[in-house]
Amino acid sequence: MPERGGGGGSERAALALARLSEWADAHLGLLRGLIAGAAVAGVLLLARSLRVTTKFTSPLDIPVEFVEKNVKLRGKLHHITEKGLEVEHIPISIPFITAIQRKWQPEGLLLIRLAGVELAPGSTAWLQRELLPKQPLWFQLLGRDSSALECLVLVHKGRLLSMCLNEELLSQGLGRAARIEGLPHHSRLYWKLHKRLLRAELKAVKKNKGIWKDQSYSERIQERISSNKFLLRLKQFVSWVRSSTER
Repeated sequence: MPERGGGGGSERAALALARLSEWADAHLGLLRGLIAGAAVAGVLLLARSLRVTTKFTSPLDIPVEFVEKNVKLRGKLHHITEKGLEVEHIPISIPFITAIQRKWQPEGLLLIRLAGVELAPGSTAWLQRELLPKQPLWFQLLGRDSSALECLVLVHKGRLLSMCLNEELLSQGLGRAARIEGLPHHSRLYWKLHKRLLRAELKAVKKNKGIWKDQSYSERIQERISSNKFLLRLKQFVSWVRSSTER
């Protein structure tokens, strides 16, 4: 008797398995759709949690971690104003997911200021000449407030070359190197970037370009000496950092 029961149980299991297989064959398209839908939903949730596909339309929308890590974001230029560049953020594109997200993505532009640059008269006109309408660009986050972002702005010139607008304006004599808002002044990144900006400014001073062309020789020499003193302090600071880390 037990053997019959065991045999009956095996037959019922085999019959159930056969029916399940028949159902799966009949609804194969549905199963594939459910699996694909679950996979897409999982990727979408992961992307949203990392905020890599989120379109930012306000400085305060950007996660604090992005600013602290000085993340580079992609954008498209819309307007050049006295206050800065009005840029549309272009998030990372993921096939199919991006098409879905576009339906609920907000509209709006980010105001970007060129970090470490005090703009001079003529700088806005120069930017309008040099940059194309809808110009693609990258902006590296250095700081922010409720209304604008402080950034290094990079524009591609050809396939292999890129131009940093912050440095280029200074080297054209269309601004002065200034304090980089948003970065801690004791950080290595601050001193590294400020040194780059000072070097760009010195190019304009030496070539008598832009705002420096009307200065007398003695005034230009004074500017150079002042800048050289700053570089000397910068080297002393770097040496102090290295010695403290070696301890």
